[in-house]
Amino acid sequence: MQRLNTIAAVRERVAARRAAGQRIALVPTMGFLHEGHLSLIDYARQQADCVVLSVFVNPLQFGPREDLATYPRDLDRDAKLAESRGADLLFAPAAAEMYPQERPAVTMVAPALSDRLCGRYRPGHFEGVLTVVAKLFNIVRPDVSVFGQKDFQQSVLIRRMVRDFDFAIDVAVAPIIREADGLALSSRNVYLSADERRAATALNRALRAGQSAFASGQRNPTLILDRADAVIGAEPAVGLQYLELVEPGRLDRPEIAESGHVLAIAAFSGKTRLIDNVVLGI
Repeated sequence: MQRLNTIAAVRERVAARRAAGQRIALVPTMGFLHEGHLSLIDYARQQADCVVLSVFVNPLQFGPREDLATYPRDLDRDAKLAESRGADLLFAPAAAEMYPQERPAVTMVAPALSDRLCGRYRPGHFEGVLTVVAKLFNIVRPDVSVFGQKDFQQSVLIRRMVRDFDFAIDVAVAPIIREADGLALSSRNVYLSADERRAATALNRALRAGQSAFASGQRNPTLILDRADAVIGAEPAVGLQYLELVEPGRLDRPEIAESGHVLAIAAFSGKTRLIDNVVLGI
């Protein structure tokens, strides 16, 4: 695996692979890799001949009181893990390489889809996400890019950006990888104390309660949400930020729940913000 830190170097290596007839996959990450990220590499290897993994803690997607400075980083560890799973190129640029003027004059926005769910509580977050992903798409020019279902709203926005701006890229969304107790893997899980870690399992238990209500025949979104909310309410150590049932295109609450609709949650365990979701009927 080659480690690269400049845009020019990535373009040169990818161009050589493409000239050799290889299909290119991109897996964008912020690093501090865990099994969830590594599963994206596995998924990408099924889709392409060459897998490019990017590791970049993107300052544009962090708010002024969020954890940019303390976000966990370990590039050497990331490189070893990525190589062990078959990544071909690791692109790990400095912030100055991606944003020579600190903040680009032109950014990507999606106001109709980013003012709800996580976007309601993290203003500017998805502007930063879409901007860096658009840059990575233009740098790597992949045939396919792989994202994780845990970041559900992000995947919806990226698919919409690809469609609206005619990127010649397939966007694949890989399933959530969980711990044995159901907690979704996240780089921020390292922030949790033992007690906070135990309390955090309420997120998945709440989602499963809502999913169970749907599987039992309940189609009223409010009653499905009530079942999930009761689980969160029984765990005083968890502070709910939002619990929503949405259809995956416009991210609106449906009048009737259907298979394919998404039950999504964000909550705090201690000071750590966690997100999770399930797709009804799956």
